[in-house]
Amino acid sequence: MQKRSSIAQENFTARVSKAFKEELARSVNPWELYNDWYRYGVDVAERSLLFWDTLRQRGNDYLEHLQQGQPPLLHFDYETVLDGRSFKRPVNYALLRILPPAGVQVDPKRRPYLILDPRAGHGPGIGGFKDDSQVGVALRAGHPVYFVSFFREPEPGQTLLDVCAAEQRFVHKVRELHPDSHKPALVGNCQGGWAAMMLTASVPDEAGPVVINGAPMSYWGGAWQEGEGDNPMRYSGGLLGGTWLASLTADLGNGIFDGAWLVQNFENLNPANTFWDKYYHLFAHIDSEPPRFLEFERWWGGYFLMNREEIEWITRNLFVGNRLWSGETRNASGEAFDLRKIQSPIILFASLGDNITPPQQAFNWVADVYGSTEEIKARGQVIVGLLHEEIGHLGIFVSGKVARKEHAQLVSVMQHIEMLPPGLYGMEIIERRSADGQIDYEVEFHEKRLEEIVARLNRFQRADEKPFEAVAELSEFNQRAYQLFAQPWVQAMSSAASAELLRELHPLRVQHWGISDRNPWLWWLAPAAAAVKAQRQKTDADALPWHWERFGAELISASLDHYRALRDASSEALFFQVFGSLSGLYLADRAEAKTVAAPGTVEPRQLAFVEEALASIREGGYSEAFARVSALLARRGELPLSLLATRHELAQDYANLLPAQSPETWRRIRGEQEIIAHYEPEQAIASLPDLLAETADRERLLTLLERLLEDERVQQSRPTAEQLAMLARIRSVLSGKPVTRQRATSRRAKGWSNSAKTEHHHDRQA
Repeated sequence: MQKRSSIAQENFTARVSKAFKEELARSVNPWELYNDWYRYGVDVAERSLLFWDTLRQRGNDYLEHLQQGQPPLLHFDYETVLDGRSFKRPVNYALLRILPPAGVQVDPKRRPYLILDPRAGHGPGIGGFKDDSQVGVALRAGHPVYFVSFFREPEPGQTLLDVCAAEQRFVHKVRELHPDSHKPALVGNCQGGWAAMMLTASVPDEAGPVVINGAPMSYWGGAWQEGEGDNPMRYSGGLLGGTWLASLTADLGNGIFDGAWLVQNFENLNPANTFWDKYYHLFAHIDSEPPRFLEFERWWGGYFLMNREEIEWITRNLFVGNRLWSGETRNASGEAFDLRKIQSPIILFASLGDNITPPQQAFNWVADVYGSTEEIKARGQVIVGLLHEEIGHLGIFVSGKVARKEHAQLVSVMQHIEMLPPGLYGMEIIERRSADGQIDYEVEFHEKRLEEIVARLNRFQRADEKPFEAVAELSEFNQRAYQLFAQPWVQAMSSAASAELLRELHPLRVQHWGISDRNPWLWWLAPAAAAVKAQRQKTDADALPWHWERFGAELISASLDHYRALRDASSEALFFQVFGSLSGLYLADRAEAKTVAAPGTVEPRQLAFVEEALASIREGGYSEAFARVSALLARRGELPLSLLATRHELAQDYANLLPAQSPETWRRIRGEQEIIAHYEPEQAIASLPDLLAETADRERLLTLLERLLEDERVQQSRPTAEQLAMLARIRSVLSGKPVTRQRATSRRAKGWSNSAKTEHHHDRQA
């Protein structure tokens, strides 16, 4: 806490000093000062009227949206495909088809995209909020786009498992509408991310690649490190006593939980922005800022509802319980949600600047579910991580720059991600500016080790997660106590009328309808603002009073940030003081902690998946042999997109010589054979004839290698000397002719083209 307090004071001092130097360190002419202050006073009066009129328009927009039933705030036209309210188990969800705008052509045979927006207090629409959005980039790339929307009121008795079952029907419907395309890609934002993971694990045969953006999956993880505390939300569950408060709020709402309380949590994270920055920015740029401000506030001010069962399932299983990956949560059929059933690639997009879902919460589940890099490979899984350096949580979804860069590149490389061998990868987007000033992007994939990534993200090897086990136990105790002693009384006092009154009087709603045309005391505001606009004359923003204003605004903002830093530091210190002690008592008589140990504590070769793979070294057929040869010849390290594109083209051109396997089956086979090639390379080569017992299979693989050698695209890739030597050994084993050491060594000194011709000549002689 002392360290964080010191950093908070340093940041405050630095911001104030910088603002003073930039705004007030200048000479002053007394006569000009008099005129400047007069004009500035008039300008402030005009801006004040326009500012409050903008807030009035925000209130009117809120009421109008409420009267319309709060439809999704999408930038694009759409049509309803399925309405979950008509299902046997009705839910307040619907499947929408996004209609492409004029000038945009969509190919129904291309992979469809299904976007799941978060149901975390706000309404749907953030994934298609503007033209430069997830919806927009997928449409411009020619893909059909579908959107999972939801209505304000939940259906009676609706649960999260009912929602998951409805979303399964949505995926099945998209598959029916596009039978000739690849499996649909699922894009989940925030809460929609873990919903997409649950959905994909439930229907692994129908769902394609899943992209989760800023999605919390490991709720106990976080950035506990020297410096500023940058994810205070993970401590709130413990400091509030667990999940009982969500149940109390739902009971006060007559069985309905008000999503405005979730939005209030987001607002409390950044008091400087909530109470000052966004409003001062509007005030300072009142002539240009209102359209953008009103557009965002229309979505931010839409508050949706949940059933008690839904919010309790979320808080007890996810926020506090952290049970999604543990197999303790089950679907409507009673089967556990096993994330290892997911067969399609998983893309994780997180940001270091996200204080709601830090990278640890977005990524630690991989170590919990798979445990090691070898298990990821053995299960044929491809996991790609994309990390932004600074964007905040909302910026992941609404930033136009992020949409044009990260989301657009994810759409463009999706088919290439499916071509990646099983494993864990980091995706890097390199920005280059061409001679004409245009910005181009190059994508590279870097293979990673799970053990290294977890160690890098978790400074204390996840020991800081152990106190959260005590939080979970205390939460269950408080939940049971509330249900026994308080819940019956609260439910007896609640009614539909009292619940509606409480919702209307929520502070976030009051600030909207209280400053609107519904308020009779503001009848004069609209005509006064219209009169100001008719004769508006802006003053010079470089005048001294403006500098004083900006300095004062920065001082207020810095003070609120200073308060936030001290508040978060105190919360973190209090949390570990209380629950660190409790966890010591709680774990004292347990043989081992519930928290999964960091990967790397077991020798990889001793893992069950590795031993099983090595035991099957002589089992398989043509598919296994081709996968093993691919693993033995694999280029390690960086994988530029151009190389992946070449692989895709080669796979299409030589399809008749390649194994006929689904991508999911192929990735599993490739993962097993890669383990064999890594741990027993000599036996892997020597046992190739056992996999190709039929002469026709050997000739088929040799023919494939021969044609690849002659292909110009392969020659341009410039294989290494080690790859050439390995290729010679493989062909020798399959053809029955030994290769001398001198022959393999001599190839290293030759160019690729000459080597290819020599290999071709010798093989034909053999």
